[in-house]
Amino acid sequence: MWRAAFSLCSPAGAGGRLSIFIFHRVLPEADPLFPDEPDARRFSTLLDWIGRWFNVLPLTVAVDALKTAKLPARAAAITFDDGYADNFTVARPLLAAHGMCATFFIATGFLDGGRMWNDTVIEAVRRTPLQQLDLSDLQLGCHAVGEITEKRAAIRAIIDAIKYLPIAERNACCRKIAEISGATLPDDLMMRSAQVATMRHLGMEIGGHTVTHPILARLDPAQARQEISEGKAFLENLLNEPIRLFAYPNGRPGSDYLPEHVAMVRDLGFQAAVSTAWGTSDRHTDPYQLRRFTPWDPTRTRFGIRLLRNFGLRSQTPV
Repeated sequence: MWRAAFSLCSPAGAGGRLSIFIFHRVLPEADPLFPDEPDARRFSTLLDWIGRWFNVLPLTVAVDALKTAKLPARAAAITFDDGYADNFTVARPLLAAHGMCATFFIATGFLDGGRMWNDTVIEAVRRTPLQQLDLSDLQLGCHAVGEITEKRAAIRAIIDAIKYLPIAERNACCRKIAEISGATLPDDLMMRSAQVATMRHLGMEIGGHTVTHPILARLDPAQARQEISEGKAFLENLLNEPIRLFAYPNGRPGSDYLPEHVAMVRDLGFQAAVSTAWGTSDRHTDPYQLRRFTPWDPTRTRFGIRLLRNFGLRSQTPV
């Protein structure tokens, strides 16, 4: 039933529609702090459903087929953003076991022991020995953090409050939050450069995702171009091959990236780029603004229904 439904929505050839799944992490075990984040068992189940319903292609292959109107029926691709270590240790073996390829978009500045700013906040709240996290001096309020639900609410509130600050101010704020928390923070959340290279050697695809994962729309044009180009150059030097694919950090068209950034990505030699706008892409979609989506529904039926609804969203150029 599901294959037939998806075949109607996504036929082969000129009428083809490409579904691109987006993930960030696959945890070894379920995390009570983030119950919606897929763990290994859940991810394997999702791959089973996706594999039964779709023709999963490497994203570079899918993009080329989309441009030439040669997509197979029910075409799909799988992507990961940021470069978390569990992409290598947990997700990669499961993808291989299911016979699938994925594209991993890497923020290069956090490889080899770095940590993304949001993870500094998350781990400071997770690991603090305090019952109250007083961030009043940072104009971020005072948060109860003794219980899991309290920690979850505090993380959401703090991240929402500082996400769009200028990078230097946001980083300084995160360092102060970590200091106030009294927590010892991990330095093994992201991949090592050698793991990225091994990932590529084992058949996975690697794409650019800037150096420090900034909101491009908040940078001046020279800074934005530098972030995109230096991330690309690092990966090309590491892998000794061209980097063809790019993912806009945060990825919301019109707020996180603008038309000028689409032009930068094209001018820097990428052949396609992905956003986080929901929907599917067809041959009329700008290849530098491909859409992505992953439903998080826990049951097969709800997961399938939401995927079908995703075909109903517009597939034209987001910005």
